[in-house]
Amino acid sequence: MLSPLKLTEAFGRVTDYWSPKVIGQVNDQLLKVAKLKGEFVWHAHDGEDELFYIVKGALRIEFDDGPVHLAQGDMLTVPRGVRHNPVADEECWVMLIEPASTKHTGDTVTERTRSLEDQLG
Repeated sequence: MLSPLKLTEAFGRVTDYWSPKVIGQVNDQLLKVAKLKGEFVWHAHDGEDELFYIVKGALRIEFDDGPVHLAQGDMLTVPRGVRHNPVADEECWVMLIEPASTKHTGDTVTERTRSLEDQLG
């Protein structure tokens, strides 16, 4: 029997900022939840689009041509190959939808980079 997932309860699995957790899959797209606070890292995903849906709080995504501000309930798709840097001044809860092949920090590796295995755990 299928049962619903309570999205806000899924955030209980997230214990560290910038460390997404996979909560589901639709075809080859992973559904992830993450808690964000502070500045992430400038990066791009050369082969994958990435969707940000703001569940709680606010997020600023910096782009080379200026920032985009997202509030609770907003969503934005970052096209493949576009450099971006998410920044949350206060704690923000976000759901990400992206292909399973998407590397956490794209073309950049830092101490914040998480493997897919980490995200599945």
